[in-house]
Amino acid sequence: MPEAAVPGGSVPEAAPATAGAAVSPGPSLAPGAVRELLREELLSRQLDEQIVARYPVGRRLRILDVGTGRGLQALRLARAGHAITGLESGPELLTAAREALAAEPAGIQERVRLIEGDSRETGAHFAPGSFDVVLCHGVLMSSPEPDAVLAGLARVLAPGGLLSLVVRNADALALGPGLAGDWAGALSALDPDTTAFTDERTGRALRADRLDALTATLAGIAAPLHVWYGVQVFSEWADDATLPVVTEGARDHSPDLERLLAAEDRAGRTDPYRRTAALLHLCGVRG
Repeated sequence: MPEAAVPGGSVPEAAPATAGAAVSPGPSLAPGAVRELLREELLSRQLDEQIVARYPVGRRLRILDVGTGRGLQALRLARAGHAITGLESGPELLTAAREALAAEPAGIQERVRLIEGDSRETGAHFAPGSFDVVLCHGVLMSSPEPDAVLAGLARVLAPGGLLSLVVRNADALALGPGLAGDWAGALSALDPDTTAFTDERTGRALRADRLDALTATLAGIAAPLHVWYGVQVFSEWADDATLPVVTEGARDHSPDLERLLAAEDRAGRTDPYRRTAALLHLCGVRG
């Protein structure tokens, strides 16, 4: 989001220590980085689950990642053997993605193509039915024309292809200010017409979406909703001090992180909890 671990969804492993040397776990990740790690791991598990259910194991898929950001998902999926096209409008993010790609082995670099372009311009870059899977994670939050973006994504998706869409959950906007004791903000967010919100960490004005409205939109663009998940039911609203302590060099050795991931994964599939998640992950299938 703006920037889901190989199939199976394990937390990325730290580099092995030299025999006999002491392991230095490195500094602790900041709370924002822990939330990003959680978010991307949950999305990875959910996305891999849908890909495995739809396509034969070992098939190289054509995947478009719209709003690829720093390339986290693009590189992960390229490592799994797929052919990836990343579309990104932000020059700094595109530079970061290209730098990350340059650090990968040649075989992975050959599977990835990074293009500068707006999410509304997919029709100008790609032919109809060009991709088996299309990712659009976090893009609609800042898009001035979300319906045009979605229509373009459906156009470039092959028949039977998978659309993975991640949006902010408008039906949970009141939880943030409410849990922080901002009652005026909570009341405002409870208004059924409210979809605008401000990202507390960046100060950006963004927009959220409602599940029912997006379900209707996906049906209208011939990519009806197949399954949906809640993402970050607990961790988005938790106080920073309650998040697991995760060190840069030992991400796979944190029992608290694994327990939180297990709780998030289960809650994100279970009503009523998934409806209170900060994000919604909707998976549509092109008719």
